[in-house]
Amino acid sequence: MQTHDIRQRFLSHFERAGHTVVPSASLLLDDPNLLFVNAGMVPFKPYFLGEASAPYPRATSIQKCVRTGDIDEVGKTSRHNTFFQMAGNFSFGDYFKETAIEHAWSLLTTSQADGGYGFDPDRLWATVYHDDDESALLWRKIAGLPEERIQRRGMADNYWSMTVPGPCGPCSEIYYDRGPKHGRDGGPIVDEDRFLEIWNLVFMQNIRGEGPAKEGYPILGELPAKNIDTGLGVERVAYLLQGVDNVYETDLVRPVIAKAEELSGRRYGADETADVRFRVIADHARSGVMLIADGVTPGNEARGYVLRRLLRRIVRSARLLGVKEPVLGEFTSVVRDVMSPAYPELTTDYERIESVMRTEENAFLTTLTSGSKIFDLAATATRDSGAVVVPGDKAFQLHDTYGFPIDLTLEMAAEQGLSVDEEGFRSLMAEQRARAKSAAAARRTGHGDKSVYRELLDQGPTEFVGYERLESESVVRGLVAEGTRVRSAGEGDIVEVVLDRSPLYAESGGQESDAGAILGDSVRAEVLDVQKVSRKLWVHQVRVLEGELTEGAAVLAKVDPEWRVGARQGHSGTHVVHAALREVLGPSALQSGSYNKPGYLRLDFAWPGGLSPETRSEIEEVSNLAVRRDLAVSVLHTSMEGARELGALALFGETYDESVRVVEIGGAWSRELCGGTHVEHSSQIGPITLLGESSIGSGVRRIEAYVGIEAFRYLATERALVQNIAAMLKVPDQEVPARVESLVERLRLAEKELERVRAAALLSSAGGLADSAADVDGLAVVAAALPAGVSGGDLRTLALDVRGRLGERPGVVALFSADEAAGKVAFLVTLNTAARERGLAAGKLVPSFAPAIAARGGGKPDMAQGGGTNPAGVPEAIAALHRELAAAPASR
Repeated sequence: MQTHDIRQRFLSHFERAGHTVVPSASLLLDDPNLLFVNAGMVPFKPYFLGEASAPYPRATSIQKCVRTGDIDEVGKTSRHNTFFQMAGNFSFGDYFKETAIEHAWSLLTTSQADGGYGFDPDRLWATVYHDDDESALLWRKIAGLPEERIQRRGMADNYWSMTVPGPCGPCSEIYYDRGPKHGRDGGPIVDEDRFLEIWNLVFMQNIRGEGPAKEGYPILGELPAKNIDTGLGVERVAYLLQGVDNVYETDLVRPVIAKAEELSGRRYGADETADVRFRVIADHARSGVMLIADGVTPGNEARGYVLRRLLRRIVRSARLLGVKEPVLGEFTSVVRDVMSPAYPELTTDYERIESVMRTEENAFLTTLTSGSKIFDLAATATRDSGAVVVPGDKAFQLHDTYGFPIDLTLEMAAEQGLSVDEEGFRSLMAEQRARAKSAAAARRTGHGDKSVYRELLDQGPTEFVGYERLESESVVRGLVAEGTRVRSAGEGDIVEVVLDRSPLYAESGGQESDAGAILGDSVRAEVLDVQKVSRKLWVHQVRVLEGELTEGAAVLAKVDPEWRVGARQGHSGTHVVHAALREVLGPSALQSGSYNKPGYLRLDFAWPGGLSPETRSEIEEVSNLAVRRDLAVSVLHTSMEGARELGALALFGETYDESVRVVEIGGAWSRELCGGTHVEHSSQIGPITLLGESSIGSGVRRIEAYVGIEAFRYLATERALVQNIAAMLKVPDQEVPARVESLVERLRLAEKELERVRAAALLSSAGGLADSAADVDGLAVVAAALPAGVSGGDLRTLALDVRGRLGERPGVVALFSADEAAGKVAFLVTLNTAARERGLAAGKLVPSFAPAIAARGGGKPDMAQGGGTNPAGVPEAIAALHRELAAAPASR
C-alpha cells in the first residue's frame, strides 16, 4: 500500500465518522516552546488548553512534523526520522476512550478491500497506564485482546503531557509484532524494535502542575471536558504495509537512496556503514526540502541552524560515499517528485527551494576548504608539541565555529596519523546542549496564562470593523491586569481591554498594530498595543489617562487617522515592492518575512547573493511605476483552495483559516493572502524610496524602504545634503560625484606621498638611534619610544636597520610605538648574532617588560613583537628591559 493511499484511507475513515478534515498546518507556528511543529495536536493546542472554543467537535488531519532531538540517531535505527507525517483524530469534549479505541481498531483491522489497513489482529498489542483499568477493559471488550497482550506501563511511557503545566492524561499505545527475527518475545516492555509502536491514543482528562517533564509531576485535578488526541505514524505504517525493513525503504524515501546510489556508484545494502550514510541523506533531504518550503533558511541560530546542520550532513554523507560534485539539487528534485502529490507547493515553489539548497551547499564547500586549513594548523601544532591526539577543544571549535562535522575531523586526523580527544569534544558538546536546554527551559512557560480569556472567547470573537471605518461604538467585555480579570482600571493603570468590536488593527502579518484611543463617559485611554488571542480575540493594551474604565461600559474606540494613512501606505507598499522584486528577479524571489509601519517597510526574501546598484534601482523604478499607474487595489474572500488556484502568495509561517482574504494590486500582478489594511489605489502609497539591501542569513536578503511622506522627507534630506556639498565644492549638483571622486583620488595620492615622506624620516633616524645605544654590561642596547602610528612593517624595517648599524657588538634593539588616543602600543625586540651567542633570546625578554604595557606577544630568539593596551607604561617598559639586561650574566 502506497503512502499516499495510507494517508487518504485515514482521512476518509474519520471523515465518514463525522470528523472535519483539517489541512496540515505549517511546520512553523508561533509557539515559544517549539522550533517546529512536532506532533499532530500542536495546531489544536488552543482548544485543548481552553484558550479558545473548537469550531468543530471532531477533527482529523495529516500533520507534517519535524523532530530534531536525536539527529545523530538517524540512519542507525529502523524508526528514527526527523521529518514525518502524523495522522491524528481529535475530539474536543465529544467522544472519549471507548469511541477512540473503536475508531483505531476498526481502521487497523478492517480489510484493505473494505478501506482499512488490514493488519492481522493477532499481531497487535496495546499498552495502558498502570492504573487505567477502564482502558484495559475496553481493549478486551472492543478488540478481544487477551490480558497478556495488554501491558501496563508507568507515567514516563503511558501518561502524556506537554512537559509543562496544562492538560494531561493517560494514553494507550498500539504496537505491531514484527516477528521473531526482529527481537525477543514478550511485548513492547521487552523489545520496542520487534514490537513497533504505530498509534498513540491520548485521553486528555487531567491538569498537571509544575514538576519534571515526563514523570513525577503532580496531577492537580480534572479538565472541565475530556478530549481525545491521537497520533499515528504514517511512515511506520507504510513500512509495515509495504513489507520493507525500515522507514528508509518506503516508497517516499527509497527514491532518494536510489539517487544517492546513482551518484555514488555504490549499492545500498552492501555495507552497514555506507547504509547509514544513505539513510541520513534520504531522511535529511526530505526534512530540508519541507523546512525550506515552509520558509526556513539556513543560518547560525534556532531553526536556521537546525536546517543548516541537516543539509551539511547530507553533503558530508555524500562525500563519504565518494560523491565529489554538488548533490543537494539532485536530491531536491527527487523529494519534489515523490512528495508533491500531498504537498503541491513543492512543485510551485521548487525554484526557490532548489536555490536555497544550492546556495547552502556552495557555502558549505567553502567552509570545508577553510575548515581544512584550520585543522591543518591544529594538526601541526599537535605534532610540534610531541602529541598524537588533537585536543577536544580544537575539534569543538571546528564543529561549533566552522560547521565542521566531527566525523570529518576524525577522518582527517587518521589520515595524518593522529587521533582526536573525542571524550573532550563530547564533553564540550554536552555542555553546549545543557546551555541550550537551559535557555529553552527559561523560555518555556505553562499554558495556563491565556486561560483568563476563555470566558471572553466563549462570548464570541471580536468583530473587527477597521476595514470599513476608523471608529466604532463598543462594549468593554473584560479587563485583564497581570493575567487576572479585574472589574475596573483607574488613571495611570495599564490594562488589557477586550471589546465586542474594534476598528483597531491587531498586529499580524508583519503590520504593526494601530495607534488610537478608547473614550467613554469621563474616561480616556491611550491604546499602546493591540494583539490577538487565539486569532479571534482583540486584546488592547491601554494606559488610562483620566477617569475610570469599567467592565461592561459603553465606549468609543478610535483609530488615529494619520497613523492609519501611513500604515496602509506601508503595507500596500510592501506588496508593491514584493511584486517588483519578483518582476525583476523572477518568481523564486519570494518573501520570507516582513514588517511595516507608517512610512516604513522591510521585506526579507530568498535570494542567493547581494543585489547590484543597478538591480536595486530597477526594483525601485518598477515599484514607483506601479504607484504612478494608479493600480486598483481589490479584496476578495475565497477558500484556501480557491486562493491557491488564483496563484495567491501566502506568507511563510502564517496560519490561515479555510476562508481567506486575498488582496490584489493590479490584478494578478500582486496577489497575496493578507489580512492587513490597504490603500484603495496604488497612487495613494506615494513615493517608494529604497534605503538599502543586506544579508540576514545564508540565502536570505533584506530590503528596506520609506513610503509616502517619510520617503519624501528622506529624499528632501538627501537633496539638501547634495546641495550643501555642491555649495562647498562650488560646482553644480550634477558635478558633485565627479568632483568628490577627484578629491578622493588627490587625497589618496597625498596620503601616499605623506607615508613615503614619513617612512623616509623614520628610517633616517636609524643612525641617531644606533649612536644613542647604551652600554649595559657589554651589550649595546637601543630601547626607544617612537611616534604614534608606526606600522608593524616600518617598525620591523627600522629595528633591523638599527641592529645592522650596531656592527659586531652584541646588540639589543627594542622599539615601542605608543598611541595614546587609541589606547594601544606596538613593540618589537630584535637581537644580533653576538647577543644571541651570549644566551639571550628576544622572545624571553618580552615577559620582563610586558606587564608595564599590558602586552602580549612573543617570537623567535632573534625577533619578537606584539602589542599592549597601556601606552603610558612605555617608559617603565624600557626601564624594566634595562634592568633585565643588567641582571643577565655575561654568558648563558
